[in-house]
Amino acid sequence: MATQEITSKTATSGGGESSVVPAPKSTPGSTTLTGGTGAGEPAATRGRTSIADVVVVKIAGMAAREIPGVYDMGGGLSRTIGAVRDRVPGGRPNVGRGVKVEVGERQTAIDLDLVVEYGVPITDVAHDVRENVITAVERITGLEVVEVNVAINDVHLPDDDTADASGEARVE
Repeated sequence: MATQEITSKTATSGGGESSVVPAPKSTPGSTTLTGGTGAGEPAATRGRTSIADVVVVKIAGMAAREIPGVYDMGGGLSRTIGAVRDRVPGGRPNVGRGVKVEVGERQTAIDLDLVVEYGVPITDVAHDVRENVITAVERITGLEVVEVNVAINDVHLPDDDTADASGEARVE
């Protein structure tokens, strides 16, 4: 992430001079929304707010999973690892699986990998996911979502659950 610079005017007897003051460093993978400083600024705008990439990932992941027709998220390998992780006692599900983000100072772009239920109209699910993710991320973070790319990686078939649930050995 490039270091931000803030240009400020310095009062001198010979006119105004510009001086460059480096902005405070933010953590890698985060964005900083900067307000003013001093008693003349409203209280709500004094200081900085940093939003880490992982925050946007989690919000987008939760918003995408809320849509009917979304069965799971992530590619094949990440879903397999996630299934093992979910079975470990005390393990928590990874809401960010299948979500990639790029976060700038005021904007973000989001990529989602989805598995949809068989029989649901894929274009409708993608539209609803895109709309819900944009609404949630913009409302919660205040960042402008410039794009949400949806990739459908798989379709979950009803037979997939019954084969796993039977518990019978296929090979003796």
